[in-house]
Amino acid sequence: MSSSTSNRRLTNEELQMMSLFEQVTNIPPKDCILDPQFNRLIFVVDKGLAGLAVGRSGTKVRILREMFKRDVEIVEDGQSIEELTRNTLYPARVVDVSVKNEGGRKVVVASVPRDQIGLAIGRNGRNAARAKLLLSRYFGVTDLRIVNFES
Repeated sequence: MSSSTSNRRLTNEELQMMSLFEQVTNIPPKDCILDPQFNRLIFVVDKGLAGLAVGRSGTKVRILREMFKRDVEIVEDGQSIEELTRNTLYPARVVDVSVKNEGGRKVVVASVPRDQIGLAIGRNGRNAARAKLLLSRYFGVTDLRIVNFES
């Protein structure tokens, strides 16, 4: 995870949610983000642990949803902008990730196959919004564009 998490303080509410998350999943989350736009909690876990945190057939996520009375999403951490972009847009298949500097703004362009664009953006843009939130928080990304990959 990038260094920007070290200077960000978690609220008591976020710390309590992280503690409950760990009690239910047995996975210590690295971060917790409250997204009021989509009334959801996004938990970041170490690489390879999202499946365990979700639980067989989503059982643990369902328990967390009931406890928090809101949607719960789990994303695997990424060491680079590219890796985090792929993880936040999962299950869409991201073919390519590029970073552009546009007038001092850091813009990430994620290329996905035509049949995966809807999946990458998500209903009402919720997956794209999740990716933007995390990329902004960890890498100072200003904007995210999801484009059609032409093979």
